[in-house]
Amino acid sequence: MSMPRQNRLEELEQRFSQLASELKESPEKEAISILHAMIQENRQSALAGSTAQGGEDRSFEKIANLYKSAPGMVGKAENEGLPVGSPAPDFTLPDANGKPVSLSNFRGKNVMLVYYPLDWSPACSDQLSVYQAELEEFEKYNTQVIAISVDSFYSHAAWAAVRNISFPLLSDFDPKGDVARRYRVMRATLGFSERAVYLIDAQGVIRYKSISPEIHMIPDIYDLFEQIKSL
Repeated sequence: MSMPRQNRLEELEQRFSQLASELKESPEKEAISILHAMIQENRQSALAGSTAQGGEDRSFEKIANLYKSAPGMVGKAENEGLPVGSPAPDFTLPDANGKPVSLSNFRGKNVMLVYYPLDWSPACSDQLSVYQAELEEFEKYNTQVIAISVDSFYSHAAWAAVRNISFPLLSDFDPKGDVARRYRVMRATLGFSERAVYLIDAQGVIRYKSISPEIHMIPDIYDLFEQIKSL
């Protein structure tokens, strides 16, 4: 494992230890603690079992690929979202570093606002990795990618590190799903959002929306680019 990556993992570990006690007792806190334990077990097991050069890199890769063995998501969409042509509600949410980010910070740019169910789930990992790979194309069309889920920013920080996500991952954790409800994409039955994409123009108006008819379905990126070009 390279030194910058090692330092990042150590920093995340310290932050988790310092701040985990501030979370209220809840199923979400228990899930985060279990995930933390799984990551530590995988890391320590790989380090103990491998002394060859590159062993830590393989350990990191194993953690990054945990999503591949996670249970899949199924279910039809429960919400229709906000109508095209309506003003996009402003919000302020913490990013993966705990820094507050507002939608209004990006006024003057197009924004692709991505709602996804959960970190570490199969389709979500693939979806955001595609957007990360195409960031230069989004930037060419003056478009900022922002992704939101109900995960805590601690989970976002770990996931962004192992998946190399550089665009903002915002935490709609407390009050849980508050912003998703304002955008009419919160699934009441499961406690997380629809898989949805809003394209918001430089003046803050919703110009396009996509609500996946099935929760596991990822919007076609070529269609998204065509919509962005028309903004």
